[in-house]
Amino acid sequence: MTVQAPPLDPAFAGPAPAEQLERAAKSLLDRGFAVHVVDTVEQARALVRTLLTADETVFTASSETLRISGIAADIDESGDYRSVRRESGADVRDVHAAIRLGATPDVVVGSVHAVTEDGRLAIASASGSQLAPYASGARRVIWVAGAQKVVPDLDTALRRIHEYSLPKEWRRLDELAGQTSFVGKILIVEREALPERGTVVLIRETIGF
Repeated sequence: MTVQAPPLDPAFAGPAPAEQLERAAKSLLDRGFAVHVVDTVEQARALVRTLLTADETVFTASSETLRISGIAADIDESGDYRSVRRESGADVRDVHAAIRLGATPDVVVGSVHAVTEDGRLAIASASGSQLAPYASGARRVIWVAGAQKVVPDLDTALRRIHEYSLPKEWRRLDELAGQTSFVGKILIVEREALPERGTVVLIRETIGF
């Protein structure tokens, strides 16, 4: 039996208008996040490097945004940072090993699947391995997101997960390893209680899914 990928809605691929992105940035600030809005992926990459220090342990969550931008390589391969992935030597193909690996780093760097205009973040995962440090395990969180991830509201954010992010990840895994994907858990981050624990880097360009 052939299992087909979920249908993909290309409407979620385009960048949000500038005014929508600015509204999201202001709302994120109001909800306790530190926010940076940059023009290009390269600027985001350079900015993330300045937000990290050499003495902190840093875990890179699985993310096409981090991979494509080069941020993951900067952290895990450059030797400039205490990469949890590099230092542990753990086999991250094992789900439980991956969960333990990234549960309590000093900093977790990753992305989101949607940012709402009123300042909420939505992140989906099959296993949930990156959700623990996002929610509370890491001392600091840095999320990097392209402009196409900004949506009007939470209902649209959840639709984007199921109708765009999941189909894209399904197709990526199928092409890469003959595997499929699913939405197992969804984390919705409403606000941060601790000042500047969460940093959101919004890019006016599109990257990732």
